[in-house]
Amino acid sequence: MSVNQQTENEQTALWNGSAGRAWVAAQEVLDEMFKPFEDLLVDMTCAGSGHRVLDVGCGTGSTTLAVARRLGAKGRCVGADISAPMIAAAQARAERDGSTARFICADAQTHAFEPASFERIMSRFGVMFFDNPVQAFANLRRAATNDAELRFIAWRSAAENPFMTTPERAAAPLRPNLPARQPGAPGQFAFADRQRISSILDESGWAGIDIRPIDVDCTLPEKELVGYLSRLGPVGRILQEADEHTRTQVIETVRAAFDPYVHGIEVRYTAACWVVSARAPSASASPKEAAHV
Repeated sequence: MSVNQQTENEQTALWNGSAGRAWVAAQEVLDEMFKPFEDLLVDMTCAGSGHRVLDVGCGTGSTTLAVARRLGAKGRCVGADISAPMIAAAQARAERDGSTARFICADAQTHAFEPASFERIMSRFGVMFFDNPVQAFANLRRAATNDAELRFIAWRSAAENPFMTTPERAAAPLRPNLPARQPGAPGQFAFADRQRISSILDESGWAGIDIRPIDVDCTLPEKELVGYLSRLGPVGRILQEADEHTRTQVIETVRAAFDPYVHGIEVRYTAACWVVSARAPSASASPKEAAHV
């Protein structure tokens, strides 16, 4: 088995197992915490005339549903995610809302989308998990019409997002076997390097690449903090297999480490991210012309 196959299988197992179930359980908290990003992405995606939209790594469907609401009957919005539990949750939400949004459980890296079927492709924190990102974005390019627009939001580096790595740093003395994050590996900070993003998109056939840093203030209720830190991320995953004594010890230690972010009934932090945009050049454009689309 190749390294890529191993990585892909790891991601499939992760998001169809503990990580997928954790995101479903924390859906409301996460949707509210990331609402500023949803609003930004929906505004960008719905501007202009493109009404056929693909949401990559849609998770439990919040961004897909928001775009479908904005576009109304004139639009078609499809959410794709590798996680069956998250897609099931998204479909249930769509049925409750009477939404026109449609969801498919699929790996956007390899799924056989209908060629040239989407005028807009978007993602909120959903494109950093491909084991072969060039293959993935090339596949998305084939699914895009000529002149289609790509918009996604991804995290910058771990160093710029200390809130996100607080659990690992606090738990490390108690759990020395905690897996270290590998730079560039599939995961939250895989797109930390701006030049890497640009190279991936250029190599996979996208043009007009624009990558801009944004810093966004995010909040979550303090009463939800323990649930958040004990379910999600590397620490949340190891706690699912820990004995009760270890679990209690780790949660107390990690919760204390979040004190600098707690302001009364609210937890506040700044999320350091990239807003990335690109365009699918016309098939007739020369490489030089395409680069300036």
